[in-house]
Amino acid sequence: MNKMKIVALLFVLWFTACKQKPQVLLTATQGKAYYTCSMHPQIHEDHPGNCPICGMKLIKVELTGYNAAATDKITLTPTQIQLAGIQTDTVREENTGSEKTLTGTVTVNESDAEEMSARIAGRIQRLFVRTTGEKISVGQPVYSIYSDDLQEAEKEYLLARQQQKVLHNPDVDYRQLIAAAENKLQLWGLSRGQISALATSGNVSATTIVLSKVNGTVSEIAVHEGDYVTEGMPILKTQGLNSLWIEAQVYAGETSIYKENAPVNVSFPDLGEQRATGKVVFVNPELTGTSKVDLIRISIPNPQGLIKPGMLAYVTIANGNKRALAVPASAVLTDGRGSRVWVKNADGSFSSRTIVAGAGNQTYVPVISGLTAGDVVVSNGAYLLNSEFIFKNGGDKKGMGNMKM
Repeated sequence: MNKMKIVALLFVLWFTACKQKPQVLLTATQGKAYYTCSMHPQIHEDHPGNCPICGMKLIKVELTGYNAAATDKITLTPTQIQLAGIQTDTVREENTGSEKTLTGTVTVNESDAEEMSARIAGRIQRLFVRTTGEKISVGQPVYSIYSDDLQEAEKEYLLARQQQKVLHNPDVDYRQLIAAAENKLQLWGLSRGQISALATSGNVSATTIVLSKVNGTVSEIAVHEGDYVTEGMPILKTQGLNSLWIEAQVYAGETSIYKENAPVNVSFPDLGEQRATGKVVFVNPELTGTSKVDLIRISIPNPQGLIKPGMLAYVTIANGNKRALAVPASAVLTDGRGSRVWVKNADGSFSSRTIVAGAGNQTYVPVISGLTAGDVVVSNGAYLLNSEFIFKNGGDKKGMGNMKM
């Protein structure tokens, strides 16, 4: 009888140990990292291996700073934030009235265009700038030229300097002669540095290098090596791409909506709906032909050079002035429980917050309650954050009860 009790006790201990062992292993790995596919981010595995869809090697994603107890927050690494394209915006007053959206095309800002022309007649010996799209700056070599007139002017300059040293005729103002010869060389394209180098060497070269007097991106090259140019003939044209125009057409009856200097919002489908703020700089006072449409022009900044001439652009302007505390429309997630946004906390983590949203426009949605001015919300990538939260916490089962209305 005692033997039977001992056997039963050993069986119970063995069965209990078997049940507890996988729980210990699970605790050791839970919440530290997971493995995913760069091509299929919906794949999440707790061990390394290959993607079950495409066969690529899974990459490890560290869940830095994730606290399983704080189920109302989610913390991502800088790499995750960059890969997800998460962007934020500050809650502030915006125009939430009705909007009008136009389709436009990005063009160069003609007010920033410059042209470099020949200062003197001669033959182009060599071009240092050969392709459009090159960026040039003031002082950069553009071309070398052979010019009899320029050589004669250089000789006059050197002769005036030599006479000043050798001759001492009190009736001749040698300084004035030198200044006049130097001024002629500057008018014909030589820089002060080149003139100083000429004075130092005392030799006239067969060709002269002409330096750029403009900054910008080369949009057109009008000459080739070996061409003979005359004074005033265009050499190349440049465009400044730090500021661009967007041209769009609007019906004549709607031109009153668009006033000069009025702010507009612009999005670019070729750049993943990236947004920029511009302003109306021109409304054509004349209608185009018999179509009864008008041309408007919007100026936008382009400091990083991502926006290119020829791109499609959507121009949105508010019709009316209805200002309210608002968030970008892309920040609001709406489902059966209501509306919510993801808020960036002071420690860099993200939290989901329920809001009461009003009727807005395609760009901004007014916030009736749930946020205050100065809060930082996720304007791009909110759906990805929501998916990541559900994956880690199991939806409403863990930590999403506070999202209910």
